[in-house]
Amino acid sequence: MPERPPFAIRARLVTPASDGGARHELDGLLEVDAGGRIGAVRAFAELEGTPETPVVDLRPWVLLPGLVDLHAHLPQLPNAGLGAGLDLLTWLERYIFPLERGFDEATAERLAPAAFRALAAAGTTTAVLYGAVYEPSLDASFRAAEAHGIRAVIGKVMMDRVTYDDTLRPADILDLSLRQSADLCARWHGRDGGRLRYAFTPRFAVSCTADLLRESAALAGSTGAYWQTHLSEDLGELAEVARLFPESSDYLDVYDRAEGLGKRSILAHAIHLSDREILRMAESGSRVAHCPASNLFLASGAMRLARYLEAGVLVGLGSDVAAGPELSIFGAMRSGAYTQSALRVAGDSRPVLGPLDWLRMGTLEGARALGLEGVIGSLEAGKEADFIALDPSLTVPLPGVVAPADDPASSDAEALISRLIFRAHPAMVRGAWVRGRRLAGPV
Repeated sequence: MPERPPFAIRARLVTPASDGGARHELDGLLEVDAGGRIGAVRAFAELEGTPETPVVDLRPWVLLPGLVDLHAHLPQLPNAGLGAGLDLLTWLERYIFPLERGFDEATAERLAPAAFRALAAAGTTTAVLYGAVYEPSLDASFRAAEAHGIRAVIGKVMMDRVTYDDTLRPADILDLSLRQSADLCARWHGRDGGRLRYAFTPRFAVSCTADLLRESAALAGSTGAYWQTHLSEDLGELAEVARLFPESSDYLDVYDRAEGLGKRSILAHAIHLSDREILRMAESGSRVAHCPASNLFLASGAMRLARYLEAGVLVGLGSDVAAGPELSIFGAMRSGAYTQSALRVAGDSRPVLGPLDWLRMGTLEGARALGLEGVIGSLEAGKEADFIALDPSLTVPLPGVVAPADDPASSDAEALISRLIFRAHPAMVRGAWVRGRRLAGPV
């Protein structure tokens, strides 16, 4: 990566720690070296003498690790907020397939740069994205991500049973989709020192044959790329999968038979899994992208998250725009917390996550899901400098009224993160950096 002048930021710092727990510095210093890595994280009071690098004082702003969005649909952003309450399959036919049908290269060139700016403005520095079925639009999306500076995993949607591309003969779709996806992977996977990566992306079992699932998983395995798809999102979807794959014992078994499970597999939603499926998820090391805002928006269901965590399943967060109505991972945290509270009211006695747990899920656990926990996900020396700066004054309950000196959020990390989650303001992210480079998007 190109070197830039080293710098340091003085601000309040909150981060999950790799060895568990969290670190909170009321007056901290984050030092970034010329290679875009975190050189040191410490209390400002530990600084002796005149610092060797320029120090930017952002107090009273807060620095957090950059957020990781494990599941969103790049072409769908224009439809965010449409179709609340529809079931998944109806929503896809009415709102999504017509939109994705128009996501050609020219549309991607216009839309993708704005999408990456919007992601950065929401605090997302790493995004795992579905494209459309058209190869040129994926090249355009990757070019935009390369220029913007965001860390991204992107894949061409693969559909050979049900598809919205009516320009192809059905007999040609499977081979063409596999070839185009392999070509995209060869061009983009690992680009810029691994900042850009590829994910083979069969949409879901309803739209894919067993051959496509199996061959795409084999390509992901042979190239070291990711494999992403949807799993067990909607009860109507489950019924259709059972009809299409009668030889499989359950939905997860469809992907297991395709040899699609493993540590580089990201399965979105996974709401309605049986105990057997949850145990198999944990055993295989497959990752879950939990999308609670989307699950509520389409009335798909309420994930009993604690069951998955108790079983050892690795879970990160996804916005799932456009089924999720906003890009903010803080919004996903909020929806997830409300869902767990509702389940507790309904009689689920399992423990629920606290604010710092949700922060970890949206940062370090997302990085772990991608196998990047040694690179990003927390503010720790030696990691790449992916972080965000937030203005917590925008989240105070009475705008324009200074919070009292004894406001818990002014000194307690749990209270601060609770405010950022449950009173998130669309303008509170004031800057986002990847490898020490500030991204276009926030003011």
